[in-house]
Amino acid sequence: MKLSTQIKPISYLKSHTAQIVRELSESREPMVITQNGEATLVVIDVKSYEERENTLALLKLLALGNREIEQRKFRDAEEVFANLDAADQQ
Repeated sequence: MKLSTQIKPISYLKSHTAQIVRELSESREPMVITQNGEATLVVIDVKSYEERENTLALLKLLALGNREIEQRKFRDAEEVFANLDAADQQ
């Protein structure tokens, strides 16, 4: 992703909104909007946003899992399956 080609001033956003929506939906590339020469926000299409949110949620789960492993807060898989088998037999 090359953000340098997708940097536009806020005036462009105001005057070309429909075109920007079309372009972002098709390209799925984010656009950086500047105000007074400084980057102010990033505009992305909904599908990309949802994918990023799902990715972040998975990364948080992985980080939590790794932390629990480091703290030795886990059970061996054989123990879990043995408990499940014992529960099924009751």
